Amino acid sequence: MQNLIKPLVQKNDTKIILVVLDGLGGLPINGKTEIEAANTPNLDALARESACGLHVPVAYGVTPGSGPGHLGLFGYDPQEFQIGRGILEALGLGVEIKNTDVAVRCNYATIKDGIIIDRRAGRMPTEQTKKLTEKLQAEIKKIDDAEIIFAPGMEHRFAVRLRFPSALEHDAAMIPDTDPQKEGKAPIPPTPLSKSAEKVSKVAEQIINKAREILKNEEKANFILTRGFAVMPHIPTFEDAFGLKALAVANYPMYRGLARLVRMETPAIEGTVEDEIIFLKQKYNDYDFFFVHVKKVDSYGEDGNFEGKAARIEEFDKLLPQILDLKPDVLMITGDHSTPALMKGHSWHPVPVLIKSPYVLGGLCSVFSERECTKGELGIFPTVNLMPLALANALRLKKFGA
Repeated sequence: MQNLIKPLVQKNDTKIILVVLDGLGGLPINGKTEIEAANTPNLDALARESACGLHVPVAYGVTPGSGPGHLGLFGYDPQEFQIGRGILEALGLGVEIKNTDVAVRCNYATIKDGIIIDRRAGRMPTEQTKKLTEKLQAEIKKIDDAEIIFAPGMEHRFAVRLRFPSALEHDAAMIPDTDPQKEGKAPIPPTPLSKSAEKVSKVAEQIINKAREILKNEEKANFILTRGFAVMPHIPTFEDAFGLKALAVANYPMYRGLARLVRMETPAIEGTVEDEIIFLKQKYNDYDFFFVHVKKVDSYGEDGNFEGKAARIEEFDKLLPQILDLKPDVLMITGDHSTPALMKGHSWHPVPVLIKSPYVLGGLCSVFSERECTKGELGIFPTVNLMPLALANALRLKKFGA
């Protein structure tokens, strides 16, 4: 797709905003999905004048992680560019990554008698995560010939960078997650899946064992789970691919990491969704493209909290007029994947999307929801096609061929 689009890109003064309500899509409970249950007059009114549809992040039936989900939204085929979550988390936390490094995304967890009873240690406060991560760093600095750097994240998350003396093979991070994704199970050993990963897995196993000893007296965060072992990939920059100077407005490190991976500007910001929108307003004249990330929709879906997820969608709906007041040439609102509260996790279901611009048909959907979006002009399409649609609606693509 990028090989087709890049020669057609032309620059102008248009502004494009992409709002990602993380984990937006859902499934019915008592007859309604979370979006259908939410009171969303502003999203509904916008849907009536927008192009609507549903997008498939990776492929039919394939459940995407947040990395593939966002890369598709950014116009990168997630089947071609497979990025480990460790890289994204580390970059988002400002950790430098080289070709000698393996990055790992980690959770603090609660374990009892060798069984995980809470994969997120009660979603512990960020301040506590910072203290515990500093404690780990003070006692684990080097294992064998690998230098170890810990970086605290938000809530129960943190990242670890393993830096080796020389460049690593592309398959050096082929190690499965030690997180089994469900409580009531034992952690999975960090077993190498390639010859090059054997050295990395031995270091990872020692980190896990040392951390368990250091944390053994903690009430909740007495263990760590490793996820997304990864090495740094080669990927074209967003500006080179699409001719857009881009800003990421995201307060969760992993999503800043995704944006930083494709060389968007990624300032560290904190606060609420409203704080993000205030920041967007402040920077609006300085960029062409804006990625605005809203996390908590996904968090409540993963917790199985249907009402909480609906409430977070309602919260965004009340703030939407502030974005509309900027009068972007193209406004897209969607999610990176579906996270039905019914399933307590990501799912393979297509994700609702709307595109507002002067050049859409509109008038086909009465509200913004999964079911209504099936009636929209966009149909059901691969997520990677969303960026070309954004560029076309911003009149940033020249005609193809004579």
